[in-house]
Parts: sequence; C-alpha cells; structure tokens
Amino acid sequence: MVIIVPVSDLRNHFRSISEICHKENEPVYLTKNGKGDLVVMSMALYEKNKALLELYEKLTFAQRQSDEGCDRVSHEEVIRKLRNR
Repeated sequence: MVIIVPVSDLRNHFRSISEICHKENEPVYLTKNGKGDLVVMSMALYEKNKALLELYEKLTFAQRQSDEGCDRVSHEEVIRKLRNR
C-alpha cells in the first residue's frame, strides 16, 4: 500500500511517520504543494534495497560474462573447491 503524506507532517508528526516506516516496512512518500517531493524509509529497508541493487549489479555482470563466452565452472566444481578450503 502506498503511503502519501504532506511534507509538513514530517516536522509535525515525525514519530508517527517513523512508526509507519518501521511497522509497514514500506517507504512513505512526502508531497509538497500536492506534488511528490521526498521519500522516507527505515534504515533497514534502505539497507535491504541497497543490498538488492548490489546483487542485481553482480548478476548483470555475471550475465554479461556468460553472454561473452567466458569460461564457466560447474556448480559441483565450485562446491568441491569451497569444501577443500
């Protein structure tokens, strides 16, 4: 569910917005003069989104390497090398 509040609520009702961010685990969209202005989210949600973006970047890089025909290693070989360490 999208949560939209006026930016003035950030100053006047910070605690309730903070509670919403943590309880709903969703960002809160702030408007200024009826138009979108800012997004506020919990630090946990921010870190989760940041980690997902980093994962997507790594997967995109790996896909590019695969498309370019780089050498591949089987799953079994990776597991075997890890266990030997």
